[in-house]
Amino acid sequence: MKNFNYNIPTKVLFGRGKVNEVGKEAKRYGDKVLLVYGKGSVKKSGLFDVVVESLKKSGIHIYELPNIDPNPRIDSVYAGAELCRKMGINLIIAMGGGSVIDCSKAIAAQANYYGDVWQDLYVEQKLNTLTSALPVASILTLAATGSEMNGNSVISNMHTNQKLAIGHDLLRPVFSILDPEYTFTVNQYHTAAGVVDILSHLFEQYFTPDQEGYLQNRLMEAMMKTVIEYGPIAYNELDDYEARANLMWTSSLALNGMVTYGKVSTDWATHGMEHELSAFYDITHGVGLGILTPYWMKYVLSEENVHRFVEYGKNVWNLDGENNMEIANKAINKTREFFSSLGIPSTLKEVGIDESKLEKMAEQATMFGALGSMKKLYKEDVLAIYKMAL
Repeated sequence: MKNFNYNIPTKVLFGRGKVNEVGKEAKRYGDKVLLVYGKGSVKKSGLFDVVVESLKKSGIHIYELPNIDPNPRIDSVYAGAELCRKMGINLIIAMGGGSVIDCSKAIAAQANYYGDVWQDLYVEQKLNTLTSALPVASILTLAATGSEMNGNSVISNMHTNQKLAIGHDLLRPVFSILDPEYTFTVNQYHTAAGVVDILSHLFEQYFTPDQEGYLQNRLMEAMMKTVIEYGPIAYNELDDYEARANLMWTSSLALNGMVTYGKVSTDWATHGMEHELSAFYDITHGVGLGILTPYWMKYVLSEENVHRFVEYGKNVWNLDGENNMEIANKAINKTREFFSSLGIPSTLKEVGIDESKLEKMAEQATMFGALGSMKKLYKEDVLAIYKMAL
């Protein structure tokens, strides 16, 4: 096991009614708050009114930045940062899913930054130039990305057809409120996409070439089994509290850093490939991951790494077989079957993607070098997987 420094500083307020505490928590950071949210679902659900009432009771002045897109745009980041500077914002509160939270983190970075975060951080990855950021908090309404407990942010630039990610400890939310009841209004489509996203985060950290990480891998298997158990329940019974609660907490634990402390490597090739689907075609992130993941599994599977697929098949799906390759392929097929049971498409054509941009997408996916660690994926490998997925 590698050396590591454990640091997960986000304060989590989990459960029914915890949203009422937002005013008290926010007041610790000042009296000017920017509320960032999407297209209005937080108002329809009643969450917005509860948050505003709590903030006002604590004497906090409220400013708003609505209409954040599902794949958040850099233009929204610039607008939010300008508003923060103009109004002297002390705290940004993201109300929504990963897209809103990611956008809020980028705003927090740009607000005090001397340059352009898109070029410097997202494109050139000069993360050491970010030395301060406004504090960010989140009120989660969709279990999927885990952004509520990590310092990661993914932003899209529709002018350049790029979707890029950064990670920085300054962008970890200072507190996050997780009330499963506010995920009851998430429809089946986005519930399914969230389930896939959670599993994909676990896969990206589980399917690695290193032999170390016994404890971490067993933790991830438990999380996978939790998602497989409760995902279909939440999908079929949208207001099942226990299902929503288990998905919400698993989403947070899957990507807050806990399961990779001490591991030698992670993979993230599937995310790198999917980001190009979202960048060029603006599809739902979890849907893109659901399409690509089984094809990636089949492409990278080999005698050298079959043991990890066997562990996955036996420990998560309770599979057996005459030989390791049989178990591995059964596990991959079970993964596809599970996604399909939630209505996730199995081909790119089903979401309107054809061959016309695949080469450009493969080139852009590998612009920083080969993807992954389970098997290094170069441009030709990425292109091959895209074509498999057609």
